[in-house]
Amino acid sequence: MSRFALVLTLAPLMAFAKPWQGILPGGSSSLDVIGKFGEPTRRATARGQEVLIYTGQQAIKGTVQAQFKCDQTTREVQRIDVYPEPVLDMAAIEGSYGKACEATAGAEPCYWRKQTAQKRDYFLYAKLGLAIFFKEDGKTVLSFAFLPAQL
Repeated sequence: MSRFALVLTLAPLMAFAKPWQGILPGGSSSLDVIGKFGEPTRRATARGQEVLIYTGQQAIKGTVQAQFKCDQTTREVQRIDVYPEPVLDMAAIEGSYGKACEATAGAEPCYWRKQTAQKRDYFLYAKLGLAIFFKEDGKTVLSFAFLPAQL
């Protein structure tokens, strides 16, 4: 079987994350991030990952902070956490990304409502590789997490 045929056969099985600002979790590197946004405000290490943090004067347009979590060995972006500047609510999220899976009868994309260990609500758009976390009021967005998509 040719490589092209193999790729076509496997393509439906591959899951792709939703990129943010041209950076793709599981497909971009820390060098791509720095090339696009410049040196971060600061760097940190958390849970075995290098975290590139853009905040303050270096905050990326439309955010108060963005964090790119990268594998320390491969330098591949594993997750992007975005803290939006404007106030967004559930209706805006559903209008942009899709409604609850229970209400859509299989329409894509859709989310599953989940809770963090701290009992904070979030929407998981698994096939998009997107989690949206809400503030304590349960109605307005705290942050977005761009992750590798799940099948």
